[in-house]
Amino acid sequence: MPSFPDASADTEATADAAAADAAAARSAIRRRSGALSTVLVLFGELLITGGVLLALFVGYSLWWTDLVADRHADAVAAKVRQSWSAPPTVRPGSDAKPVPPRPFKVGDGIGFLHIPRLGKGFQVLITMGTSTAVLNQGVAGVYQEPYAAAMPWAASGNFAMAAHRDGHGAKFHDLPKLRPGDKVVVETRDTWYVYTVDRTLQQTSKYDVDVTAPVPAESGYRGPGRYLTLTTCTPEYTSLYRMAVWASLTRTEPVDAARSLPPELR
Repeated sequence: MPSFPDASADTEATADAAAADAAAARSAIRRRSGALSTVLVLFGELLITGGVLLALFVGYSLWWTDLVADRHADAVAAKVRQSWSAPPTVRPGSDAKPVPPRPFKVGDGIGFLHIPRLGKGFQVLITMGTSTAVLNQGVAGVYQEPYAAAMPWAASGNFAMAAHRDGHGAKFHDLPKLRPGDKVVVETRDTWYVYTVDRTLQQTSKYDVDVTAPVPAESGYRGPGRYLTLTTCTPEYTSLYRMAVWASLTRTEPVDAARSLPPELR
């Protein structure tokens, strides 16, 4: 009798091949899944590391720079007040007139800025210059360009200053709280200069240098006077825009021997 192929053997071979293919497929899937899991784990670890580094950077930018700037400003402020305690230099001769102070250089301490609205005892050292190096010292810097600020004792002009909104002392962090009618006091060696806020500009271009002009166009002032301008970045934690506060001189008061505070600061 003729012989026929063994169908059961073919079936078994086919099943074995299918099983091998399935096993290979499962192995390939496991390899791909393992590789994907490894990538996801590494990506997650990178995200966690990045978050930690970002938190450390924010802590450095805000808390640590504030601490360093405040320490430096306090040390310079102490030196300024110590220098004020010495008697003024006078010219030799019968008239005995005080020698005029030398011109201020960048970084020199001029006086102190007091703003009651921003808290009891709020005080900021005022120095010459508005470069990053100066403002990073936790001070209010006096503009020298494009418009040279007029000192408070000048007959007319704009005493314009800038300070950081965040980090490096953040002296003007709460500047947006100022409202028309608020008092701002500048303290020098021999005089208290009391200003009254007239207007605030909550946002303008950071390139709007005219906010510090002798007569700022948007201030509402129509002619020369004895003005004060305070500027800082806005919104907080950015430097996208600039804000400005304008005030005009209300009165002056001589500093007495006890250096008693004027009524606006009591």
